[in-house]
Amino acid sequence: MTVLVDSHVHLDQLSDATAALEAARDVGVSAVIAVGTDRASNERTLDLAEKWKGFVYPAIGLHPCHLAGYDASRIAEELKLIQENLAIASALGEVGLDYHKRTLAQVPREMQQEILADVLALATSADLPVLVHSRYAWTDALRLVGESGVAKAVFHWFTGFSGVLQGIMDAGYYVSATPAVEYHEEHRRAVRAVPLEQLLLETDAPVWYGRTNRYQSCPADVVRSLRAVAELRAESEDNIAAVTTRAAGRLLGGALAQIVEEVS
Repeated sequence: MTVLVDSHVHLDQLSDATAALEAARDVGVSAVIAVGTDRASNERTLDLAEKWKGFVYPAIGLHPCHLAGYDASRIAEELKLIQENLAIASALGEVGLDYHKRTLAQVPREMQQEILADVLALATSADLPVLVHSRYAWTDALRLVGESGVAKAVFHWFTGFSGVLQGIMDAGYYVSATPAVEYHEEHRRAVRAVPLEQLLLETDAPVWYGRTNRYQSCPADVVRSLRAVAELRAESEDNIAAVTTRAAGRLLGGALAQIVEEVS
C-alpha cells in the first residue's frame, strides 16, 4: 500500500478534524504534520497531536499574517508558549515572512524579520526543523534561516526565484509540493527542479485550490499532490511516495522512523 505523509496541514482550521484524518488514513496517509499559527492555533494543534499520537505530529509557530496589531507584550506571550512546548513539538511552524502588500500594510518587514529570527533561535536551541512561509519574501527568508544555523527547514509551497531555489537545495533544505502543482506554473517549475530527495508532499488544508473547478482541500488530497508530481516529473507514483515519505522521516528524525521503515 502507498504510504504518504501530509507535511503541512492546518488541522485546527478543519470543521471536522476527526473525519478528515480518518479519510486521509483511508487513502494511505500514515502521518500528518499539523501546523500552528498563533497561541490558540498552537494549543489546539498540540491537543490534536496528543489525541492522535503516532499519526499527528505537531508543529507550533507564529504566522507572519497573524501579527497585525501585536504589541511587544503579545509577541512575548506567543514566543513564551512556543518555548514552553519545545520538548513536545516535532517542528516549529508555520513561521516566516510574507511580503504581500496586504500583509506589509499591517506588519512591516522589520517586525516580521525580528520575530522570525526569534523563532529560528528557539528552533536552533532545540534542534527542531522549521516549516517556512516565504510568500514574495524568498530571498530574505532563506537568508534568515541560513544565518540562524537551523539544520532542517522546509520552504512550503515554494513559488520563488530559481536562484533562491538553488540556495535552498545547496543548503540541504526541503521544498514541499501542494495540489497547486496541477496548474500553478511557478510552483510546478520549483517542484520539477528540486531533487526528489529534497521534496515533500503537503496539502496546506483547508486551503482552496483550482482555477475553474474550485475545491477546499483536506489531508486526503495529498494524493492529488502525489499524482501531480508524478505526472510532472514523469516518474511512478510509488517512487514519488516512497522517496518523499523518507524525506519526511529525515525531517522529523525518530518521530517518523516506523513509517520510513515501511517504505525502505
